[in-house]
Amino acid sequence: MSSNASPVTQPISTDPDWWRQAVVYQVYPRSFADTDGDGLGDIAGVTSRIGYLRELGVDAIWLSPFYPSALADGGYDVADPRDVDPKLGSLEDFDALVAAAHAAGIRIVVDIVPNHTSDLHAWFQEAVAAPIGDPARDRYVIRDGAGPDGSEPPSDWVSNFGGSAWSRLPDGQWYLHLFAPEQPDLNWENPEVRADFERTLRFWSDRGVDGFRVDVAHGLAKDLTVPYRTSNQHDLPLDGSDPLYDRDEVHEIFASWRRVFDEYDPPRTAVAEAWVPAPRRVLYARPDELGQAFNFDLLEAPFDAPHFRETIERNLAQAEHSGASSTWVLSNHDVVRHASRYGLPSGTDTVAWLLSDGQEPALDAARGLRRARAASLLVLALPGSSYVYQGEELGLFEAAAIPEEDLQDPQWIRSGHTTKGRDGCRVPIPWTRSGPSFGFGSVAPHLPQPADFGASSVEVESLDADSTLAMYRAALAFRRSTQSGETLTWLDAPEGVVAFARHDGWRSVTNFGTGPVPMPVGTVAVASGRVESGVLPGETTVWLVD
Repeated sequence: MSSNASPVTQPISTDPDWWRQAVVYQVYPRSFADTDGDGLGDIAGVTSRIGYLRELGVDAIWLSPFYPSALADGGYDVADPRDVDPKLGSLEDFDALVAAAHAAGIRIVVDIVPNHTSDLHAWFQEAVAAPIGDPARDRYVIRDGAGPDGSEPPSDWVSNFGGSAWSRLPDGQWYLHLFAPEQPDLNWENPEVRADFERTLRFWSDRGVDGFRVDVAHGLAKDLTVPYRTSNQHDLPLDGSDPLYDRDEVHEIFASWRRVFDEYDPPRTAVAEAWVPAPRRVLYARPDELGQAFNFDLLEAPFDAPHFRETIERNLAQAEHSGASSTWVLSNHDVVRHASRYGLPSGTDTVAWLLSDGQEPALDAARGLRRARAASLLVLALPGSSYVYQGEELGLFEAAAIPEEDLQDPQWIRSGHTTKGRDGCRVPIPWTRSGPSFGFGSVAPHLPQPADFGASSVEVESLDADSTLAMYRAALAFRRSTQSGETLTWLDAPEGVVAFARHDGWRSVTNFGTGPVPMPVGTVAVASGRVESGVLPGETTVWLVD
């Protein structure tokens, strides 16, 4: 089947537990497929590739924000949470995407952004125009400044993108933004904010959306008691006492959302993006709240057998405790792609590496791809849901050498040009071996692609039985036919090897070392690299059946 062939019709099931073992493919719409020739990906572009995603074997598509936005933060500055950005299409285009995906047996998950809006949102425009003390201002966190004349920020809170988390309005008051100034924080103590967001959840659920990815889920509830306490967001306490993040009060909000989700049959699902200590993460994943929370532990782990095994054991135990299934993530739109991370020397500062345009230290691309394939195949063998970021099935590396004049991430400006940001993992993916944007569209894309991208395109890899794309297709087909149950059994293995069996006896074996080890008995169903009889090479995963 070609990458844009018509998908096979397979009506969506009504299984309420579909999410527990799903492979969810993250689409960054602006960098997936451009159908109207403006250099920007669009909703129709996603629809045009449903055949490719069906052939890949994913269970759901997670769409990063596609709402009206000035793109101050890659679409996470939302001007209207109940519409489609005209540059990306229309609500009719979105409905067509949902219909096409469902016809192919693929569910749709949308990204929602409850912590903040765009400064272009009608509410914020109204708040800025309103006098001090007007109820319109209470929808946001707007406060008087510090100092005798109120000319200092109300607190020492720091934006995630650098600089103060407060910006001053023309009349002298200050508004809070945990991210860019164009992203003012909502006040979740305001009942109007809560009611309007529930309206948003119903709006998309009524259009057939199957679930939600909740951005900055741990940031909604804030302690705004004066005097303001310092936030310790990079080392959050275990008692929920930080003034800005992971506060206990946030869980009442999500409990109210669960009541909305349960109005539908099957209930809508949700997964929290909550960068919180592991013991606290399970709170977001409780059945009476969001139901799942992202586990980023493997994303942050080195390519090392003890780290991987300990992380897997701990997260499976936490998932069982919460009643959720675990989630597994190696890459997403916010981090350096794992093929690049694994090809760099251990302990590399990726921020500094990006600033050097990926030159220092040098990337060992062969090792990075070999390790990325091995880690991906291991993760896909685990019980729980697996999140695949667009392009990782092609083995894409970080586009580290984007010229400074083309950078779009607000981190670049807010950090004083000391952090390049996340543009390198958001470069449009390649569909063909050649062309002005390697098949992404008919013109140059909004972010420049590496010159050698064509060699990793869908067109090239579809013809190569040993490609990363071929491995993903084989792994997802095997997983679909065997994945059930949410436990594994650890197997004895040599040092540097992680091995486990699944419910019906098939096994996953990963050699994290650099040298070969004896191959366990069994028939190879899927492998991350070439294997020879009796030998499992270093940095390789195999799935075995009896």
